[in-house]
Amino acid sequence: MTGSDRLEAFLAMLQAGQDGPLLRYSVGLEYLNEDQPAEAAPHLRHCLELDPAYSVAYKALAEAQDALGQKEGCRQTLDQGIAQAGENGDRQAQKEMEVLRRRLDKGQSLRKG
Repeated sequence: MTGSDRLEAFLAMLQAGQDGPLLRYSVGLEYLNEDQPAEAAPHLRHCLELDPAYSVAYKALAEAQDALGQKEGCRQTLDQGIAQAGENGDRQAQKEMEVLRRRLDKGQSLRKG
């Protein structure tokens, strides 16, 4: 199954009335992987509205915001995500977002490639 196929399946689930943080995160991540950050960001924000403790969604949202040139929003999202991941005990997500924060502070793009 390709990324496009997964995205279509996830969008069909949303249209069928299913919703939840994992589904919103999955839709946002697929849009991000398809280089469509403007479409990804609302789904990732909605994921965090549904579950503010969903720490990996902060990383994906920050990447979308960075790609859209929303540097201050990106910085705030990373700060919130680092704090949330720390509260969750999610050390890997916390470390990854700390690396992204350093990249942002250096003026580098958060996504490679």
